[in-house]
Amino acid sequence: MSSASADLSIFAALFGSVAEEMGTSYYLSSFSPNIKERRDYSCGLFDAEGRMAAMAPHVPLHLGSMPAAVQSVLSLAPFEPGDLVILNDPYMSGTHLPDVTMVAPVFIGSDSPAFFTASRGHQADIGGSSPGSMAAARELFQEGLIIPPVRFYKAGTLVEDVRKMIMANVRTPEERWGDLRAQAAAHLIAEERLRELAGRFGLDTCWAKMSELMDYTERMTRLAIGRVPDGEYRFEDFLDDDGFGTDRIRIAVRLRVNGDEMDVDFEGSSPLVEGSLNATTAVTSSAVHYIVRCLLPRDVPANDGSTRPVTIRVPERSVVNAARPHAVAGSIETAQRVADTLIGALGQALPKEMPAASHGSMNNITFGGWDSRKDAPFSYYETIGGGVAGNPRHRGADAMHVHMTNTLNTPIEVLEMSYPLRVLEYAIRDGSGGTGMHRGGSGTVRTWQALVACTLSLLGDRRVTEPWGALGGGNGKPGRNRLIRGDEEQVLPSKLTRQLEAGDIIVMETADGGGWGEPGADGEEDTRAPSTG
Repeated sequence: MSSASADLSIFAALFGSVAEEMGTSYYLSSFSPNIKERRDYSCGLFDAEGRMAAMAPHVPLHLGSMPAAVQSVLSLAPFEPGDLVILNDPYMSGTHLPDVTMVAPVFIGSDSPAFFTASRGHQADIGGSSPGSMAAARELFQEGLIIPPVRFYKAGTLVEDVRKMIMANVRTPEERWGDLRAQAAAHLIAEERLRELAGRFGLDTCWAKMSELMDYTERMTRLAIGRVPDGEYRFEDFLDDDGFGTDRIRIAVRLRVNGDEMDVDFEGSSPLVEGSLNATTAVTSSAVHYIVRCLLPRDVPANDGSTRPVTIRVPERSVVNAARPHAVAGSIETAQRVADTLIGALGQALPKEMPAASHGSMNNITFGGWDSRKDAPFSYYETIGGGVAGNPRHRGADAMHVHMTNTLNTPIEVLEMSYPLRVLEYAIRDGSGGTGMHRGGSGTVRTWQALVACTLSLLGDRRVTEPWGALGGGNGKPGRNRLIRGDEEQVLPSKLTRQLEAGDIIVMETADGGGWGEPGADGEEDTRAPSTG
């Protein structure tokens, strides 16, 4: 490695460490199990122009759509030291209402911001028609409180009117305020670290290295795209339904590769649906850029440079280009299917390198209501992992989150201590995933019992459509949701909101991963353990 490349690598690590320390501060100081245990948050560092300069290895869906939030915040300029902007409007910030974003300018020896820091955390409730703010909905207004970009702190002082407005619209204000304070404090840590870097190396050097790192990532991205044979590659996949009667929602993609550039066109995707699966362009773009990132070596810094060689086209008023005021809570499911579809298209170009389809869902579940034990409201939210696809090197892993999500689970001890719920089972689903030379991984079984009457919301997918196999591999088994009430059992759809009685049992079985390659001539399949790298 040359001294110049070593120098650049050092700065990549320094900038990345700022975002990582932001995240560490956030979860250590937070109140809710969703942030503290599951770590459903993300942090990033942006340059003075609002370009992504570095990110922590957090949630791809958050990070890929975060630049849209920062660009929306720039419209509030001019800023002053101590300002902190809050927003969650998906049509301005990317994902869905529970994902609350904060953006802060960082001033160093000038009247103009030298950098911006950004964070995003999934709040376990942000108001709306149902606890957890993830219910089946037709309009954005039903999903929760909509916050446009507004100053949460002005010149270092909390804007109390904004705080009161948010707290008056959520079901668990004490927990929300604790999480929001922790999130705001993380920005102070990032500002301190950036000041230290500027003091040590000089502000001009920091800016120059940020720009060089973006250019380097662009060059590496172009090299990676250049490995894909020139041509046009098409693929389509489907979401089960929108929860309101629209079935088999198509995600269609056409990849055109020309030299070191890629054109991604979603023409042919389904029009807007009645339910909440409509994805904003920021969400769709985040899935595209995540897949492009997967083509790069792991040590290539993640920043704005990887987006430059890629053009994205989305048809107007489509499921991949939502229009206000359509509901968007389920757009995170659409992001997973966009990722699957892109993998399928690239599999035609690089069949010996791309995997099959993984379980392809966030498997969102929410319980909320009144906890009679504590005489207080509660809202529990979690996403559940599933089977990972088989790939050219090894079989798929079992019971893991994949692609657009990257969170942990809520430990059973914490869950039962925090909420009026009991976990009856948490296991790898019986089965081995899609058949093949390299089998797909198995899904997850998780069973909850409600100890009080409460509201249940499910928002998932791959309960009808199967995760597809690749190069002769078999499809993975779709998931299933069940309600057990006394001696009666009922299969539940993947998207619903309904009332539960005390004692009701909910069983979620998530989908398996698809298999890769045909089994060997003797019928034997590869049984090697999946890689964790």
